[in-house]
Amino acid sequence: MDCFLRWAQQSEDGRTKLRHYPNLDKGEMFEQGYVAAKSRHTRGSTVDLTLYHLATGELARMGGGYDLMDAVSHHGARQITQVEARNRRCLRSLMEACGFRSYEREWWHYTLEDEPYPDTYFDLPISSSRWAENLAA
Repeated sequence: MDCFLRWAQQSEDGRTKLRHYPNLDKGEMFEQGYVAAKSRHTRGSTVDLTLYHLATGELARMGGGYDLMDAVSHHGARQITQVEARNRRCLRSLMEACGFRSYEREWWHYTLEDEPYPDTYFDLPISSSRWAENLAA
C-alpha cells in the first residue's frame, strides 16, 4: 500500500489515467474515498470481484470497468443500462446473502461483515524473486 501512496504523489504520466481515474487528479482518489491509505484488502476480508457467464467465459456487463474511480462505478449510478444495473444488483444480492457488505462507490468491492481482524492492517513484504518462484510452481 505504501507503493500506492508514493505513486499518487508522483507527477502524472498518463498511463492509467483514462482507464482508472479519467475525471480525477491522483490525490483526489484518496479524498473521494476510492482509495484508502490503509486497505482492508490486506486482511483478506475485502474482495474485488465481478460476474461472468459460465457458458461463454465472458465478463458480465457491469457498466464501467473494474477499478474505474468515477460516479458511473457507484451503486445506483444512473448512466448505466438496465442490463448493467441488473447485473450489479445480482452481484450485490449474492454477496450480501453470503455475509458481505458493499461499498457504495465501487460496484465490485465487498467486505465481510464479521471480519476476524477488523482493526488489523497487514503489511507483508513482496519480493520479485518469491513472486517468480510461486508462478513457476
